[in-house]
Amino acid sequence: MIFVPYHLDERLFGLEADLPGAPETVVTVELPDGDIWARLASLYDRVANAVAGEVEQGRRPVVLSGDCAVSLGVVAGLQRGGEDVGVVWFDAHGDVQTLETTTSGYIGGMPLRLLVGYRPGLIAERIGLRAVSEERAVLVDARDLDPAEEEYLAGATLMRYNINEIRPPDGKFLIHVDLDVVDPAELPGLMFPVGGGPSGGALLAAVGELVATGRVAGIDVACTWRPDGGDARRRNLVEALTKSL
Repeated sequence: MIFVPYHLDERLFGLEADLPGAPETVVTVELPDGDIWARLASLYDRVANAVAGEVEQGRRPVVLSGDCAVSLGVVAGLQRGGEDVGVVWFDAHGDVQTLETTTSGYIGGMPLRLLVGYRPGLIAERIGLRAVSEERAVLVDARDLDPAEEEYLAGATLMRYNINEIRPPDGKFLIHVDLDVVDPAELPGLMFPVGGGPSGGALLAAVGELVATGRVAGIDVACTWRPDGGDARRRNLVEALTKSL
């Protein structure tokens, strides 16, 4: 287990209370001065090295973090380890905003779009991340989309499915799970809750079916809740996901 206790460039304290056990690796870094992209690149380069090390030892990495953008470092690390991966992205949100379309400026709403090649100079080129083709990116659920995201997805080759009808991409792929995909009635303290959504059991069943393909290169879990002391429901779901590989 690789633990990245950050929400973007903010170091989180207390998130480890929701972990099922002590991680083998905790990624932290003295972030440089400069703009947000330089700071994130410094962190995600370190994440990529940790992930590549797992791949080189013949293991499928399991990464836990406080946000979805860490996935940029995870995919870069899989690539450094010699894996050519697609991605299956579980999220209540689309995460396909851009700097030009976002109304909030929140970078955490952009990582899937960055993964499939949006403005590589922002961060991808800094960490050696090669774009994942849209044809090998799958978005699951995404029940809360802004109009700009709806417009993009309508014209993109990136596929979108509900949790009961997922068709994974060709070849190996990363499973990315933002735990806000789960109905917030089951998971307290989510930072960006969206009503409705699948149960934790439905999520685990879907992840299990993907793992059964034998093509999963790793799993990346974003624990997107406030680090407020831990909750058994959170911990149990995280533990089940970490054991799914």
